Amino acid sequence: MKRISFAVLAILAGLYGCATTESTDSTTPDATSSSTGSQSGGVTPGTARAPAQMGKGSTGTGAGSGSQRPDLKRSVFYEFDKYDVKPEYRTLVESHARWLKANPTARLTIEGNADEQGSREYNLALGQRRAESVTKMLTLMGAKPEQIEAISYGEERPRSSAHDEKAFAENRRSDFASR
Repeated sequence: MKRISFAVLAILAGLYGCATTESTDSTTPDATSSSTGSQSGGVTPGTARAPAQMGKGSTGTGAGSGSQRPDLKRSVFYEFDKYDVKPEYRTLVESHARWLKANPTARLTIEGNADEQGSREYNLALGQRRAESVTKMLTLMGAKPEQIEAISYGEERPRSSAHDEKAFAENRRSDFASR
């Protein structure tokens, strides 16, 4: 019951933010942006950045020359045993929702992941809840449910194979993938 109440509060907080007006410049990083990701394009937990602009030679499913495709290398990270989307990832999820709304034929897969702590079955279920929480937020922001698929890999696709808290934190995530 507590988890359901917390999830409802998280959704209500997300809806409250939807009532604010949007900035017209979506390529400017927000105040919580960080450039501490590795040179290989990785994102450290707790950072969110603005979507990358599509180049002329890119192969996205954009409608017109002004459409943007969010950078799919971004992830939403979670606390231990949690699946609520933290406020610092709102901008990231919003950029994907805007892109899906502008491109009705576009499709995304949200891949939920967990660290190795817990049983395989538990981690698969937790990964699914994480993917579904991002999916729900995307639909609340205007994306169509048929554009999004939520799947779980549980602990099967770790980003880090170390066995310490830093590695666990890196593996507790939802990834955006095109389909």
